[in-house]
Amino acid sequence: MKKIYDRGYHEFKKNQLGYSTIAIIGQSCLGSAAAMVLLMGSMDMVLKMILLFLVTILCMAFNGAVLAQLKPLTTFNLLILSIVFNTMVILFHII
Repeated sequence: MKKIYDRGYHEFKKNQLGYSTIAIIGQSCLGSAAAMVLLMGSMDMVLKMILLFLVTILCMAFNGAVLAQLKPLTTFNLLILSIVFNTMVILFHII
């Protein structure tokens, strides 16, 4: 797992501008899908709003990291965190 992470990070770092542009589009679409699934779900409203807040904050954190031109490691980690969290939200609502 560490080897895959390292290869992904080095590839991201090599062409950060291009990968960041593509990642913003994909990650924003995934975050939108997670928000839609949350809002369509039938869970408690407080829990739903907390999860929606986290989905929004993680997406905005990555987008902000790209715009602020933070270090590649920080940007890459925020991208991974956002993708994993949003995917988990979607999968838990599908199951």
